[in-house]
Amino acid sequence: MPDLGVVEYPGTVQLHTEDEIRENLERVVLDRIIEGLTKPVVSRSEASTAMKSEGIAFRGTLEEVNQFFFEKGWTDGLAINPPTVERVEEYLKYTDRSPDEEIAILPQADLRATPRNVAANAVMAGCRPEFMPLLIAAAEAIGDPKFTLMNLGSTGGKTPWLLVNGPIIKQLGIEYGIGLRSRGPNPAIGRAFGLILNNIAGFKAGETWMGSWGYYLPFVLAEDEDACDEIGWEPYHVEHGFGRNTSTVTARTTVYWGGPATPSTQTPAAPSAESILKLACKNLQRNTLSESSLRFGERNMVAVLLTPPTARIVGKEGYSKRNVAEYLWENARITVGEANNCLQGFTGVGMTVHRLVEEGRLPKSFDVGPEETIPMFAGPDLIDVVVCGDAHRDKLMSLWCNYQRPVTKEIELPRGI
Repeated sequence: MPDLGVVEYPGTVQLHTEDEIRENLERVVLDRIIEGLTKPVVSRSEASTAMKSEGIAFRGTLEEVNQFFFEKGWTDGLAINPPTVERVEEYLKYTDRSPDEEIAILPQADLRATPRNVAANAVMAGCRPEFMPLLIAAAEAIGDPKFTLMNLGSTGGKTPWLLVNGPIIKQLGIEYGIGLRSRGPNPAIGRAFGLILNNIAGFKAGETWMGSWGYYLPFVLAEDEDACDEIGWEPYHVEHGFGRNTSTVTARTTVYWGGPATPSTQTPAAPSAESILKLACKNLQRNTLSESSLRFGERNMVAVLLTPPTARIVGKEGYSKRNVAEYLWENARITVGEANNCLQGFTGVGMTVHRLVEEGRLPKSFDVGPEETIPMFAGPDLIDVVVCGDAHRDKLMSLWCNYQRPVTKEIELPRGI
């Protein structure tokens, strides 16, 4: 609805007093509403940018194409490879789906993701054609209602990312070791995923993707399944019901990247599983907004990343991934009094742990006195453990976000591949 009238409240309503809000409503907002309802509508619609029947949106030099796409808001601000008809058709060879078959409807633009427009974005990102099945599965994952893609536009600055599992990791050389986010094909896959969010789902920074300080580019991680085998842990996709020889992609989000914890020691004794897990609890407490984690209940996600040496120590002492999640849930805690202060500071007077329990958003066991502690998450199922990263370093990190739940989809390879 490009010509829908919009009235803006002046200033930052969250920082205004009740008197300031009332004065702004009476003296400014009401007049703007009346004006918007009574004056003739002046069309703000741009000229149609629909592609012609042969699929051509623009003709020109490389520089002209890049400028045109940039002005239309079809890029992430970086130079793109023009998605010519010939290039798109080359990418479509890597799927058995019809080029215009509906993969998913992606809010908030509510446009149809199809192999054709997924391929166009993959070309633009510089992603190789053989990654089409992965990107199609990713589009299907974020289109799943369980993912609640519509909430991605929050001012908290949520960045989507993908976790890859299964044989496709080695088949296509997806990185899972040192520097994995920034090496091999991973950056191009992440960029293609970001362009799909921009051009099909309609999340444009500063317009409909409202992170207060913006975003880093969506990224891709793969699990080190060899390390999992050595430790005796199941890879992420097997934990969640998929066969070992099935390739999957999991859509997740995070508001945080950085600040890895290092569980090494200055004493002669090597780190123990408990010392590592205690450090992981501190990392969770540091990187998780308790007011949001508690308030959103099951609409949270956190992935705890362990490098293989760190995971090896934990696994050697008999911990499974599930045991790790249960330990972190039980020991990453906050007092009820602190939680109530956080909740009321974030949502206003009246929101308490007791109220969340009454509403069924937290377990009854959380309804205790203000000096007692409660877990920062509603249950251990909200904590996932992933083994990846530098095979020679002692690191761990947590990637937390609210509003969304992880969604995993099988990557369907075309026949003959």
